[in-house]
Amino acid sequence: MKKLRYLVRINKDPGSDWGASVPDLPGCVATGKTIDAALRRIQGAIELHLRGMRADGVRPPRPRQRSVVPRRTSREVDFYATVEVAA
Repeated sequence: MKKLRYLVRINKDPGSDWGASVPDLPGCVATGKTIDAALRRIQGAIELHLRGMRADGVRPPRPRQRSVVPRRTSREVDFYATVEVAA
């Protein structure tokens, strides 16, 4: 089975849980108390999102290759990771 690797934005504001979103799949988001939990949840969210798109007859977008720059300010943590899912 072919695997796809999606870029995931991980961020955290003070007083909040970790958030994960997928730039190539608008609306595909997850949260977790830890970075690992957010990454596990976003992997499941991506798989569900892709299944839903296919069920609706919509061809899921292929992950785009992009260059990203992590940043950290005193008020926010923002970086990127990748998640691999079955195609």
